[in-house]
Amino acid sequence: MADIRERLRRTWYALMDGTPAEPPEDEPAEVVDARAIDLVLRVGELLVASGESTERVNEAMLSLAVAYELPRVEVQVTFTSLMVSAHPGAGAPPVTGARAIRRRTPAFWRLTALHSLVQDASIGMLELEEAHRRLREIKRGRGPYPPWLIVVSLGLIAASASVLVGGGPLVAGTAFVATLLGDRAAAALARRGVAEFFQLAVAAAIGATAAAMVVAWAGNPARASTIVTGAILALLPGRPLVASIQDGITGDLVSAGARLLEVFFIVAAIVSGLGVVVYAAVKLDVPIDVAHLPDSPALLQPVSVLAAGAVSLTFALSLAAPRQVLPAAALGGSLIWILYVLLLKLEVTSVLASAVSAVVVGMLGSLLARRHQAPALPYIVPVIGPLLPGTLLYRGMVELNTGSPQTGMLSLIGALSTALALGAGVNLGRELVRAFQRVGLGASGRWARPAARRTRGY
Repeated sequence: MADIRERLRRTWYALMDGTPAEPPEDEPAEVVDARAIDLVLRVGELLVASGESTERVNEAMLSLAVAYELPRVEVQVTFTSLMVSAHPGAGAPPVTGARAIRRRTPAFWRLTALHSLVQDASIGMLELEEAHRRLREIKRGRGPYPPWLIVVSLGLIAASASVLVGGGPLVAGTAFVATLLGDRAAAALARRGVAEFFQLAVAAAIGATAAAMVVAWAGNPARASTIVTGAILALLPGRPLVASIQDGITGDLVSAGARLLEVFFIVAAIVSGLGVVVYAAVKLDVPIDVAHLPDSPALLQPVSVLAAGAVSLTFALSLAAPRQVLPAAALGGSLIWILYVLLLKLEVTSVLASAVSAVVVGMLGSLLARRHQAPALPYIVPVIGPLLPGTLLYRGMVELNTGSPQTGMLSLIGALSTALALGAGVNLGRELVRAFQRVGLGASGRWARPAARRTRGY
């Protein structure tokens, strides 16, 4: 009997490649610190709420999990929720936490501070308690600018954009006032709990169109069109557009779809507000015609270059970007305009010219962000402001309401194509920089991206 047992034991060893026949005693499960999971979730929540892309949020959360020794962590990031699950091992159940993102506030200063926190934690410079303390300071902290300046910056975007498309001081002043009135009306609706879609529609109707229709009724339809173009630019969703395309490119398709839907509804709200007022103006015989629409000048005029820089600078202010980003935003806005006009002079189509210009500024912005060890979004999102398709959107609504529906739809499609070209262009610039960098946030390099594996569409 003993011989049979010994033979069975030797056979078991051979089959199991030397592992003992009897299962070993379970090792004690690893300790999962609930405060570490809470920190990972709260940092991820603020990053998503501040406008960061899904891939970067995922990298940041995994870096914190490794830094604070959470065992075998899985992280799931979507546009509206976060999940972190740690597996202690030894048969112990996983420890899982989740948070919902209910409010998103574009605050690029907070984004920069969070990236600094993650980088310090990743290299072992922050104890867990100190990390929680810094996170509370970031969450409760005030931005670099007073609230009234953020509001005024929206009017300054409209004023600068109206000058960019050929307006003078009177047009710029009118666009400034009209945009502020539209924004304050939207803020009043927000305090009463009205959905954001209708807030944007009212802001577009009041700020972008109603004041311009009064100017057109007074006998200056060309000025009215310039006012509308400037005011629309202050409402267009440059930040979610860039983030949505980046999510799609990097394989986070759920978040990409959600962000694209956000962009769609923002644009739909703007178009709705424009359409209602333009339709009413046509019925009231206000002189509105496609011939009055402004055309972007194809000449490198000093006023246009300065206006483009002012558009990007005020965009950076409205997104609460850190102070050190402002000079780069202004220079980038002027640069993207210069590149765009030069490409137009070479008879490149406007969509392709927008894309190529965006690639260049995307690369430069990413390199500058890498040099300052900061996130790239504050350096590249404001820069695309001068090329956002405000004129095409207004042209499409005028054509739809003045008997040219097919031409109007083509104009709206052209506006969408330009917006997508800008988003894809800046992300391509970032990808070119990433392809040659060794490490990224939290020591994640170019080899650490699952979406980069070749699937050939499967």
